[in-house]
Amino acid sequence: MQLTASHSVLAEITGPQTGAARRVKQAVLVVAGIALLAVAANIKVPVPGSPVAMNMGTFAVLTIGAAYGARLGLATIMGYMIIGALGFDIFQSSTAELNGLAYMTGSTGGYLLGYVIATVALGALAARGWDRSVFRMALAMLIGNVLLYVPGLLWLGQLYGWDQPILQWGLTPFLLGDALKLVLAAVLLPAVWKLVGNARG
Repeated sequence: MQLTASHSVLAEITGPQTGAARRVKQAVLVVAGIALLAVAANIKVPVPGSPVAMNMGTFAVLTIGAAYGARLGLATIMGYMIIGALGFDIFQSSTAELNGLAYMTGSTGGYLLGYVIATVALGALAARGWDRSVFRMALAMLIGNVLLYVPGLLWLGQLYGWDQPILQWGLTPFLLGDALKLVLAAVLLPAVWKLVGNARG
């Protein structure tokens, strides 16, 4: 597979390309991305017996990473984290009583760290053209999910103890849903690139 970063990501080929207009476009994309993350995090389904709910947050994180690239994706996810740390109710299970840093160091803390790592990874892979192929995009999503789950599971184990059913709480109930999201992203991003190519043609 080609590993040289030589491709533009979707955010780079739309709208202004230089100067102040480009910076305004990037700021708008960051704000839109943060809003999308907040909405996606609250499209959730409680998982019986698990302290972590299933939601569309992982799909939003990974697709933003691929569409925005590593730098803009990192700015977006860090903006989301900072707003959440300030106490705004934008995380999947945050409440008026449990929010901010207290929430971020709870059961989902490791997954939030995984969001940051996975966003950068998907952006880097997209810059290598992986988002233009269904197979490579599926592989990129799989890598992103691994990078998201590893710190999530490690943090659950540290928080609750390794004698607890950590995999049952934080991994196995989500595999089917994540597989469906993987397929959706693997089809969506290459399809958008095809539409862009057709429009330019």
